[in-house]
Amino acid sequence: KPRTNGMVERFNGRDADVLTTHLFTNGEDLTQTLLRHVALYNHQSPQSALKSKTPLKAMKDCGASHPHLLIKRPHDHPGSDI
Repeated sequence: KPRTNGMVERFNGRDADVLTTHLFTNGEDLTQTLLRHVALYNHQSPQSALKSKTPLKAMKDCGASHPHLLIKRPHDHPGSDI
């Protein structure tokens, strides 16, 4: 939808910033950088669309109030913390 296009572009811009501001020495370096980026986004970046919650916190709250909607329970890696 047009109203969400800006959110998608901002999200893609964050990924592009990560990829263009780092000189990767090998595939493992790229993999580790992307894993850190995903962890930072999911665990430490509150989103206005989620009422200032992080994506992981929003999933945990949803799972707590509507457990039948989730096939797997959201957790911090390693291991489940719910």
